[in-house]
Amino acid sequence: MQMTLSFLGAAQEVTGSCHLLDISGRQVLLDCGLIQGGKLDALRNHEPFLFEPTEIHAVVLSHAHIDHSGRLPLLVKSGFTGPIYTHKATVELCEVMLRDAAMLQVRDVERLNKKRVKMDLPPLEPLFDEEDVALVIKQFVALDYGQSVKVVPQLTACLSDAGHILGSAVVELWLGEGSERKKLVFSGDLGRAGMPILDDPTLIDDADLVLMESTYGDRLHRSWDDTLAELKAIFAKTIKESRGNILLPAFSVGRAQELLYLFHLYAKEWALSNWRICLDSPMAIKATQIYVANYQLMDEDFKRFTRLSPGKHPLLSNVDFIDSTQESMELNEIHQGLIIIAGSGMCNGGRIRSHLEHNLANPQSDVIICGFQALGTPGRLLVDGAESLTIHGRDIPVKAKIHTVGGLSAHADQAELIHWYRHFKHTPPLILIHGEREAQQRLKAELVPEGSQSPHVVIAERGDTLDLTALPELVWLLDRD
Repeated sequence: MQMTLSFLGAAQEVTGSCHLLDISGRQVLLDCGLIQGGKLDALRNHEPFLFEPTEIHAVVLSHAHIDHSGRLPLLVKSGFTGPIYTHKATVELCEVMLRDAAMLQVRDVERLNKKRVKMDLPPLEPLFDEEDVALVIKQFVALDYGQSVKVVPQLTACLSDAGHILGSAVVELWLGEGSERKKLVFSGDLGRAGMPILDDPTLIDDADLVLMESTYGDRLHRSWDDTLAELKAIFAKTIKESRGNILLPAFSVGRAQELLYLFHLYAKEWALSNWRICLDSPMAIKATQIYVANYQLMDEDFKRFTRLSPGKHPLLSNVDFIDSTQESMELNEIHQGLIIIAGSGMCNGGRIRSHLEHNLANPQSDVIICGFQALGTPGRLLVDGAESLTIHGRDIPVKAKIHTVGGLSAHADQAELIHWYRHFKHTPPLILIHGEREAQQRLKAELVPEGSQSPHVVIAERGDTLDLTALPELVWLLDRD
């Protein structure tokens, strides 16, 4: 029996999650994500898939974030007609997020084609459009946590809560039968214990092979208590001294809802009453409504708070939803007293670009970076101390105060990744994915101290293929360190 696993994306980088299982000729994808970052990274999404889309039998999707789901419409456009198995909340979020991604694809290509016409170059087509997204939505198969499903013959999957965003899943996969049966666990993106709104990541007991994300494999986040104290200090100082606005570039799903919850809980303690809080993102507004509707998936603290405050939902109070473009533009005429939450989280698109254009040059304004910033993104440039950013063709000097609050991350840090992995019995072989090379090397060094023989940890490279029938021995062959 043939069982192989190929690493086709998010290998020594954070975005573009995509892994291919082949079970005796039946091919199944784990995720099919968009590559994000700078312009060159975006162009890589136009490259052909490293497989034939018409030969893919099914997809198992870990969660809705675009770096995990964003190439599904292109997959369907290229001939894939099979089922896409994922959590039911992920189905709801993907409908919003993929439609938004399609709109951005069409808009960006229209803008680019205007330049290409002037250069006598042929026009480009968007990666996909809303018609492709509509087909994707029809192919979703919605699952609950703990529900097992036969994906193809000799491959069964079950989802458990990953605690990263609403609907995010750790994927358990059982391959083969009898003595050849193997269990593979794919972490997806792991959240953090003790964070607001969502339950903690599920700990899994057994596996023959573990694929684990490593986004923050090289660092430790501040504790949640320290993070709250840091935010309180930023707001106290800013609100006392500032004559500008506070901008929070935020991922529309997960981070935006977390911020709304915190602003509700600490409105009085952080002295927010005289500030206008705006959620300026149509996609984040829709995602927030999905979070509200999926109340039963939240942690006990959130559910208890909601029960004690009927009619005052913690994600819907103390905030103005800014939906229309005109309303968003009007915010740029207000030069102080605004707290603006807007996408994109890495500042490489969305309405936050316009707000940065109007506020970055003001030394009285503040920008709070509260999520992962991939290499090549404007957000990463701000974190790294850039003196200016090019926005809409203009060089904007960075005079505003830049704060980086790593403790808000929805990704597990080094210690949390190690804790999650070490819960497995018998230290199964571990392959690190979804992380930049340096972060992965530092995580590996912590997992396997010099001179240690176990556990065996490998950093995947794009294009690697592993024979799963020979686990654990052939994992060693991927180790190039």
